[in-house]
Amino acid sequence: MVKKVAVIGSGIMGQGISQVFIKQGFDTLLIDISDEILENAKNSIADGKYGLARLVQKGTITEEQKKVYMKNLSISTDYGKLSDREFVIEAVPEIMNLKLKVMESIEKNIPETSIIASNTSGIMISEIGINIKNKSRLIGMHWFNPAPVMKLIELVKTPFTSEETINAVIALANEMGKEPVVVKDYPGFFTTNFVHSWLVESLRLYEKGIAGKEDIDKMVKLGFGFPMGPFELMDTIGLDTMKEIGDYLYSETGDERMMPPPILKEMVYAGYKGNAKIKMNSKGGWYDTDKL
Repeated sequence: MVKKVAVIGSGIMGQGISQVFIKQGFDTLLIDISDEILENAKNSIADGKYGLARLVQKGTITEEQKKVYMKNLSISTDYGKLSDREFVIEAVPEIMNLKLKVMESIEKNIPETSIIASNTSGIMISEIGINIKNKSRLIGMHWFNPAPVMKLIELVKTPFTSEETINAVIALANEMGKEPVVVKDYPGFFTTNFVHSWLVESLRLYEKGIAGKEDIDKMVKLGFGFPMGPFELMDTIGLDTMKEIGDYLYSETGDERMMPPPILKEMVYAGYKGNAKIKMNSKGGWYDTDKL
């Protein structure tokens, strides 16, 4: 049974995944490129919007329990500390060269029996793991934001992922109170294809002037029971991230429906990459400009 885990990348997803691990009692190592980034991530896990402090305020856990959970977390910039980890998941930005470099560093430093997972939202696991020697232990483990709240985990198996690896990660997800669903490796898997198609279609209908941003969000929430409308969701995901996903899906599948619409590109090129509280170096999102 897995007891020692590691998360590579301390952004929003890396923080959320780490929080779930430490709350479940796993010995959790969080790795990133600088001590400053890691300290900020540690503080966010403790006291951020979706951090443990929120659970204290709700009365779900006590302040003492929060302190105990935080003791399960260690931070480092040293990949050498992966030498005793039984499960490692990368949660770095969706940049292929970066992911390949991280995967290489993971495999160099972990035991032969350890599992290597990727939290990518859409890049094929086979592509991310192209340089992994033992592909039977490679799997996609796609979490959803915010990780401490969302129940679904999309598990992505390649043709070479072993049943032992799949079953181990299913058990790991279940232990954390998540609901794992296994899908085959494909650009965008199921969830990213589905969500991206919905968001792109919302943009196209908006471009045609059928309804405004606020009204589209309102109709989706009230009519379909979604917690967020498409424009609110895009601001949370990041408009630049959505553009990158669309570019990738189109390049891999040739499906023109996946292409980022011009209006999305215009926002990104103008510096509007999403909610400025979430996205670094962003002027804001759809609700912060009336130019489009």
